[in-house]
Amino acid sequence: MHLKLDLQRASVLTGLPDDGAFERWVQAALEGRREHAELTIRMVNAAESASLNQTYRGRPGPTNVLSFPFDAPAGVPMGDSIHDLLGDLVICADVVAREAQEQEKSAEAHWAHLVVHGVLHLLGHDHQDEADAVVMEDLETRILDALGFPSPYEEP
Repeated sequence: MHLKLDLQRASVLTGLPDDGAFERWVQAALEGRREHAELTIRMVNAAESASLNQTYRGRPGPTNVLSFPFDAPAGVPMGDSIHDLLGDLVICADVVAREAQEQEKSAEAHWAHLVVHGVLHLLGHDHQDEADAVVMEDLETRILDALGFPSPYEEP
């Protein structure tokens, strides 16, 4: 697996996962699905997340993860280097910390879940209807289990 991962730390929150953790989580989500991939993960504060959430989803307030799949402009040939581009994930560090505490999960487990969740979105998975949600949640659970994390959908 060849991965080009751009990590942007725009949040001042301390205790963010290290680069190696992000790489492991992304690679696990891509395992068997992509040989080459390029993506950006931007860790932001609540204000930036809220602004992006309002602009791109029409929803107020910050959210845990936003996925922006790459979509080549019309007329651009889909060569290998373009095909490798997955897109961008924007993860709100403040929301991740709050949710982990509320859900009685470790911050690391919640970060891993949101990275895996976001990468699956970039690969085209969704959870808009119940059938798709079941498929996506099963994938997430299997990937996280392989990484040594509990299912994100079980109550503590």
